[in-house]
Amino acid sequence: MALFIDKLAVSSPDIADLGRIPDSFSADGGNDTPRIELSGAPEGTVELALILNDPDAPLPNGFTHWVVYGIPADATTLDLSAPGVHVAPNGAGAAVYYGPQPPAGHGTHHYFFHLYALSKPVEGDPSREEFLAQYADSVIETARFSGTFSS
Repeated sequence: MALFIDKLAVSSPDIADLGRIPDSFSADGGNDTPRIELSGAPEGTVELALILNDPDAPLPNGFTHWVVYGIPADATTLDLSAPGVHVAPNGAGAAVYYGPQPPAGHGTHHYFFHLYALSKPVEGDPSREEFLAQYADSVIETARFSGTFSS
């Protein structure tokens, strides 16, 4: 199996990689949407997709906090108002950013911001699981960063 890593990058000036996510970006602390920076989309990228997932949530596939499709291949920041960019339903069924909110006493959770460079556009609003199943063969490259949060 080929690895999909090269120059694609995703980061946030609001969240240090592997650092604690500030309270203002949590569901209970304001639910502010973090700024996201993007770079290095490889040749052939038609669009980018961003998915924020908490694999530590006590659910079979963790909990998906944010799903964004239609990000232009040449974007350097995530602009949710850009033409074609759309937020799909998260694990709670709402098409919004839903900040960290681990169950009380459940310890530290990890939040992975996955960026995917795709060779074809995403049709509709697939869930994270549907996206991974339906678009795996269209992934040119992936990148990620992560933060942590505990209640």
